[in-house]
Amino acid sequence: MLTVHHLNNSRSQRVLWLLEELGVPYEIKKYERDRETMLAPPELQKIHPLGKSPVITDGDTTVAESGAILEYLVERYGDGRFAPASGTPEHLTYRYFMHYAEGSLMPYLLLRFIFGRIRVKAPFLIRPVAKKIASSIDEIAVAPNLARHVAFLDGHLAGRTWFAGELSAADAQMLYPMEALAARYDGVPASLTAWVERAHAREAYQRALERGGPYQAA
Repeated sequence: MLTVHHLNNSRSQRVLWLLEELGVPYEIKKYERDRETMLAPPELQKIHPLGKSPVITDGDTTVAESGAILEYLVERYGDGRFAPASGTPEHLTYRYFMHYAEGSLMPYLLLRFIFGRIRVKAPFLIRPVAKKIASSIDEIAVAPNLARHVAFLDGHLAGRTWFAGELSAADAQMLYPMEALAARYDGVPASLTAWVERAHAREAYQRALERGGPYQAA
């Protein structure tokens, strides 16, 4: 039996969504973040040395990293579904977004999240200085790059329903950052919120949400 080692409020929600779309039977083992540090519990290190989520176990096979997991699931269980045909322009676009989500977009979203926590969690005596430094870095390095990415995504989704033609694993990979942008980015374009609404309206997404439990993108 395939098992998803599922951390609350994490990227593993995208794995559950794809599994529900594929109709693959699976079990969930749930883990909870530390409420103060927001880190995964040490029990996850028993599954994979880095102690991160998502991780899946499929018999004797353990797969970590979102993109690797989604590709594994499509190759093993997809039967030609959820990935465009190799050699097509759509497949090249599919491959791009499978890497873009974590390689290009998420670092800036994580930086914004971290600097936001610094503004709130810094010790009281140094909080004014910490807030000023965090705000300055965000203004100089994070905000302009996020604006560029949002404009890129807005342009790409113009006239498109999904990222690479038909619904694919690339959409599952893009779920986490797109939800974060829709929820937290001021002035997010309608094309991005419409994509998130389409994803959320999928019956498979709703089943994944029910099985995974309460979920909020970072």
